[in-house]
Amino acid sequence: MTVLEQPGAYRPTPPPAWQPRVDAAPLLPDAEPYRLLGTDAAADIDPALLTRLYGELVRGRRYNTQATALTRQGRLAVYPSSTGQEACQVAAGLVLREQDWLFPSYRDTLAAVVRGLDPVRALTLLRGDWHSGYDPRDHRVAPLCTPLATQLPHAVGLAHAAHLKGDDVVALALVGDGGTSEGDFHEALNFAAVWRAPVVFLIQNNGFAISVPLAKQTAAPSLAHKAVGYGMPGRLVDGNDAVAVHQVLGEAVRRARTGGGPTLVEAVTYRIEAHTNADDATRYRSDAEVEAWRAHDPITLLEEAMRDRGLLDDQAVRAARDAAERLAADLRERMHQDPAPDPMDLFEDVYAEKTGQLREQADFLRAELAAEEGER
Repeated sequence: MTVLEQPGAYRPTPPPAWQPRVDAAPLLPDAEPYRLLGTDAAADIDPALLTRLYGELVRGRRYNTQATALTRQGRLAVYPSSTGQEACQVAAGLVLREQDWLFPSYRDTLAAVVRGLDPVRALTLLRGDWHSGYDPRDHRVAPLCTPLATQLPHAVGLAHAAHLKGDDVVALALVGDGGTSEGDFHEALNFAAVWRAPVVFLIQNNGFAISVPLAKQTAAPSLAHKAVGYGMPGRLVDGNDAVAVHQVLGEAVRRARTGGGPTLVEAVTYRIEAHTNADDATRYRSDAEVEAWRAHDPITLLEEAMRDRGLLDDQAVRAARDAAERLAADLRERMHQDPAPDPMDLFEDVYAEKTGQLREQADFLRAELAAEEGER
């Protein structure tokens, strides 16, 4: 005899007809990635925004090539290039207000630089020096995150805490397509939607999680479609169209700031370079595929659009490239200077106030260093 078969057992009545909690239609992304460049709407884009985006894209490309060269010269241990993805990086760096926070992955050094971070400090972690390389509070840029997607719950936590305090803060969290296969991705989106946290998630879908193509990670129609399962809007955008990415992110940030909750944005782009300098991309993709994406280069797309409107000429192009060369020269000069780290920095920026154990360890190291100095 089962429990329900016992005399007097509770027998629930049939439930009412099932109804969805929210209408899913407004949450669904467009069937095709949203774009602006090459459309009639491009004529209405603010010329000042176009000029700013173009200058940052050119600087960003040169930053990527210089950092890659520094890796080959042994000045960096590793560099995950964002060549080909600069439109996503630049838009992410420009779309936030000063009080907002950026949560980057390891490939998002350019976004941090556009946000205002010193280019050398942005590379310090990849060099193997001094903690994360910078104080996150200086520019509201969280430490570069090497573990996949672990920065996403941090972004949600900060955004939710700011909301509880009544602070006008939005968090923008960046992740690659590979990171969407991690549990942290699910947890972050679920909490963000339930709490209606002021956070925006930007997926840079560059085609591969190291050597694994997207088709082997998910059977979803797009990564943006995943948003519906959490109860937030999903947006699909051409990740090489800098203006479109800036507009879509801007709308998502405004929505978050005004209490509308989180948004998931998928930017469809491509990783032109290998995963890192330690990767041989020729083992899992063809040269023809790479060349096809080079024809959709974000700098070329924007340059052609600006020339069509008479907003860019050869002199302006040279000026942008000269500015990029100055950035590269400064980066090169400072990165070739051998760092002189202070061992006592090990105990800084661990806690707001040093614990007793940290003070004890610092005293021990200080005594050892003094003893070594005395023996010289």
